[in-house]
Amino acid sequence: MDVMLDLETLSTRPDAVILTMGAVKFDPHSEDLGAGIYHRVDVDEQIALGRHVDDTTVDWWGRQAADIREEALGPDNRISLENFTAELNRFLVGANCIWAQGPVFDIVILENLYRQLGKPVPWNYWQIRDSRTLFGVLGDPREKNSTDLHNALADCVSQARAVQMVFENVKSKNYLTN
Repeated sequence: MDVMLDLETLSTRPDAVILTMGAVKFDPHSEDLGAGIYHRVDVDEQIALGRHVDDTTVDWWGRQAADIREEALGPDNRISLENFTAELNRFLVGANCIWAQGPVFDIVILENLYRQLGKPVPWNYWQIRDSRTLFGVLGDPREKNSTDLHNALADCVSQARAVQMVFENVKSKNYLTN
């Protein structure tokens, strides 16, 4: 199984404060969708470490619907960085590839956090895959204006399903074999 990751943050820099992280296991060569995890990460702990908050990003969150804003920014059920990294590490055990919708965002931010915490990154550079490039080359099958916008786990599921659809389409045209 592969893993799709998605972050919601308070900045676009590599040292961005992470609000939420979703991840889902999936097989890109079938319709199999496995377990998912979702964490709301402790913001105050990250700010104390000096992680970045961008006013423009905060303003952008302020223009989102109230329920989206509350899910991303609300204070309840936040997980410590220690528990967050431990849970993510456990979830990634046995993953073949780690996908993100543009790894120069999600993956870079997570790698920056792991380095800042003095922890080894739980993947190898060669495991990283980019759904944005895949969709840019072969088409994005997702419907526009989907529900659950900016929910990290819902975004992961949508992106994983889209990767599966692209792989199936490519396979049906005999471009790709298992």
